[in-house]
Amino acid sequence: MYQQETNHPKNIAVLGSTGSIGTQTLDIIAAYPDRFKASVLAAGHNVEHLIRQCMIFRPKMAVIADDSLYPRLHEALSPLGIITASGAEALCEAAEMPENDTVLTATVGYSGLAPTIRAIKAGKDIALANKETLVVAGELVTKLLAESTSRILPVDSEHSAIYQCLVGEDMATVERLIITASGGPFRTFDKERLHSVTVEDALKHPNWSMGAKITIDSATMVNKAFEIIEARWLFDIAPERIEAVVHPQSIVHSMVQFADGAVKAQLGLPDMHLPIRYALGDATRLTASDRPMALTDYMTLTFERPDTGKFPCLNLAYRALAEGGSTACTINAANEIAVGAFLKGKIKFLDIYNTIEETLRRTAFVKEPRYDDYVAINTEARAYASELTGTAAN
Repeated sequence: MYQQETNHPKNIAVLGSTGSIGTQTLDIIAAYPDRFKASVLAAGHNVEHLIRQCMIFRPKMAVIADDSLYPRLHEALSPLGIITASGAEALCEAAEMPENDTVLTATVGYSGLAPTIRAIKAGKDIALANKETLVVAGELVTKLLAESTSRILPVDSEHSAIYQCLVGEDMATVERLIITASGGPFRTFDKERLHSVTVEDALKHPNWSMGAKITIDSATMVNKAFEIIEARWLFDIAPERIEAVVHPQSIVHSMVQFADGAVKAQLGLPDMHLPIRYALGDATRLTASDRPMALTDYMTLTFERPDTGKFPCLNLAYRALAEGGSTACTINAANEIAVGAFLKGKIKFLDIYNTIEETLRRTAFVKEPRYDDYVAINTEARAYASELTGTAAN
C-alpha cells in the first residue's frame, strides 16, 4: 500500500482503461506521476485505444478481454517489453500481480466480479467503480474482505460522497444514507410518454458524460437501485436506512443524516476526477487544477421524491436486499441483456423492467449462493433474458 513517506509511486492496475472511468483515471495518473503509475491496463474490445494508452503509460502488462484481438495487441506492444495477454483468466491474473498496490475496477457489469475477488484474495486495495461486484455478490465479497488485508475505496460519486461524509464519524450515530439521483433524461416525462422514447433520447443524460450502458441504467433508475445495494454492503447498514432522492442539478452527490439531526453533504461538479483522486490517494485531498465550483453559480438546489410508478426499477433494490440470495445477481444479468437489447433497438425502453421481472419469475433462486452458484445463476438469467429479448447471450 502506498504511504506518503515512500519515494516511489503507487502502482495502479486499471481494469477498464478505455472506458469513461478508466480514461479519467489515466488523466489523474498523468497529473501525479510522483504518486501514481499504471502497472496494468486492461480493456474489453477497444484494442487500438488500449495500444495508444500503453504507448504513453508503459505498464508492465496489457490485457484485452477479446481473445480475437490479442494478435494485434501483442504485435504492437511486445517490442516495447510490455507483457500482453487476453481473456477473462488473464484479467484475473493481472489483477493479482504482486506489483499492484491498488486495483481500480472500472469494467462494465458482471465482468468485474472475478478479477475483483482475485485482487481481494491477493490483498490488494480496490478502488471500486464497478458497482455490480457488490450488487451481484455483496455478501460473498464482504466475507472475503473480512479475511483479507484488502480494502474497498469507493469510486462511484455517490458512495465516495458518503465515504467522505463519514470520515471522523461514529457509524452508531448514522440515521440514514441519502443517495442523490439526477432523475435522468426522463425525469419530467409522464409514463405514457416513456412508451415511445428512443435510444437517442435515453442517451442524452442532462448532467453526466458516461458510457452507454450506465447512461441507460441512469434513465431507468436501475443504476440508483444498484447504488442502494452497493451502499448496504459498503457501509454495513440496514436497507431501510438507505434512500434515494432526486436532485436534478447533480451538485450534492450524497448525504448522511445523523442521530442529532445534522445532515452532512458532499458537493461538487458532476465530474468523476474528484472521487477517483480521493480513492487513489487513499482519502488524501490532492491539489487539483480543475475549475473550482462556485456556489453562486448554483443558487437553487432542489430535491424530489423519486416516482417509482414511472421508474419501478428503483424498487428492485429493496426487493433484492429483502430476498437476499441470488436475487440481485439475476436482476443484474437480466438488466445487462435488456439494456443491450434496447441499445440495439430490439425492445422498448419500458421492456427493460419487464424483462427483469419476467427473468426473476422464471429462473432459479439460491438462498445461500457460493461463487460457483453466482456463475451459474448469471449464465441462466442471461440465457433466459436473451430469449425474451430476441438477442444472443454475451
